[in-house]
Amino acid sequence: MEKFEIFSSNLEVLKKAKYEDLDNEFIISGIIDKFFIQFELSWKVLKELLRYEGKSIANPGSPREIIKASYAIYDYLDEEIWLEMFRARNDMTHIYNGEAAKQMVSLILERYIPAFAVMEEKIRKDYGEILKDL
Repeated sequence: MEKFEIFSSNLEVLKKAKYEDLDNEFIISGIIDKFFIQFELSWKVLKELLRYEGKSIANPGSPREIIKASYAIYDYLDEEIWLEMFRARNDMTHIYNGEAAKQMVSLILERYIPAFAVMEEKIRKDYGEILKDL
């Protein structure tokens, strides 16, 4: 699945964020932008997997619907963290405060990147070779 490969590639870049200068506003902005992309890729990968599993919600599903439907199938998704990410993605478009952006980067590093990594690992384990055909 091309989306999954892009998801994995983007995640590898995002994982490097902890080694950057987290006081630099440009770096902070870049980490937040990469998180936006990673979140978008995440729900779209989940949508493709739900479609593969024959779940009708995958056809018209919004990000929120896709994420909620995914909990029923993928027990490795932490509902609290994923809903928090969903809200953060929506709220971050209105962050104009440098301190709020730094706090957001802390959440990305401490909570969201690990959640993306778990998702990647479990999908590879559960779907393996099938991913190439999706």
